[in-house]
Parts: sequence; C-alpha cells; structure tokens
Amino acid sequence: MAGEIPPAQPPPAVPEPEPEPVRHPYLLFWRWRRNPLRRPSDRLRAWVSLGLVLAVLVAAPAAMFGVGDSAYRHYRSTAEHEERTRDHRPAVLTHDAPRHPEPGSDEARETRYPVPVRYTGPDGVSRTGTTEVEPGLPADSTVLVWVDDEGRITEPPLTAEQIRSRTMGWAILAFLGVVVTGLAVHAATGLVLHRRNLAQWDAAWANTAPRWSRFP
Repeated sequence: MAGEIPPAQPPPAVPEPEPEPVRHPYLLFWRWRRNPLRRPSDRLRAWVSLGLVLAVLVAAPAAMFGVGDSAYRHYRSTAEHEERTRDHRPAVLTHDAPRHPEPGSDEARETRYPVPVRYTGPDGVSRTGTTEVEPGLPADSTVLVWVDDEGRITEPPLTAEQIRSRTMGWAILAFLGVVVTGLAVHAATGLVLHRRNLAQWDAAWANTAPRWSRFP
C-alpha cells in the first residue's frame, strides 16, 4: 500500500573484535626453549648474556663501594694534610676592589673579584699575592687568606661536604664504568656471533645455490 511505513529492521551485527595474540610469558627466555630454528650461537649468546648480567650485578656494587672507600680515604688524608700545612693569615688589599654594577643585590653578595694583597708568610717575610674579595672593598682593607707552608695563597682545606661529594662522584663513575663495560662486551659478543652466522649462511648458500640453478 502506497505510503506505508516499512517495519523496523534490526541493527547490523557488529563484528566482535579479534582477540589479541597471547604473548608467551617466557618470551625473554626463547633462546633456551626447544626450537628447531635455534642455532648453537643463539644458546651461546643467551648464556653469555646471563653471565654478563650476573657479573654486572655483582661487580658494579663491589666496584662502587671499593672505589668509594679508596676515594674517601684519599680525600680524608688530603684534608688532614691540608689542615696541618695551611692556616688563615691576615692580608691587606693594595688596590680597591671593583664595584659591582648592582650594589646590594643578591648577585653582588655572591660575586668575588681578584685583588692584589700583601701578607706575611710563615717565615715572617712580607709577600704579595692575589685573592678573591667582595666587591667594593677599598685599599688597605684587611681580609683573611689561606696560606700553605711555602707561603703561597691557596685554597682552604677540603670540607666534609667536598669530601663526600667527590667520593660519591668516584663511586658513581665506578658503578657506571662496570655497567658500560658489560654492555660493550655484550654488544661485541653479539657482533662476533652475528658475523659468524653470516659466514655460515654464505658457506651453506654456496653449497646449495648450484643445485637450484641446474636445469633439468
């Protein structure tokens, strides 16, 4: 009948999504699984990798603590020697210190300028040298400088914070050195085995190719 509304149709079926492939839970250990395609080099590389991981896990902390302990002893001994051979002495500025372009600012309080000074060494002889002072100090101002046993202006003895920082630096370098060495050995081993596999494939293909190229 003209103008009749057709009956409602069911919605088209929506295809169900395909299930995601199930990943093997032991994918990382595929080189040890039985597989007809597994080559002896695959097993060798797996054992080398395992051995390197275990070696790095043992050697890296040992190197970190060993190097850190040696570095701490060295810097502790250096600090004690510096404390015995260096002392604070008054020094007089022979020139005005430069003025900072922004006096009173945070940057001005942290900035230091090298200025010639005159001081007396451990031997009682008057000496001259250069030390860093606050900006704006006028000539004839008195400052304290560190002087070694030879009468030279030098740095202050190492502080506990400096010893700790340098020790941690060497310990971290030792740890990273062992890790990088392990990665380098792993990469070199993989490269050697890969080239060996390519050479074996070339030899096998050289024996097989003539059979395929013969005409009946």
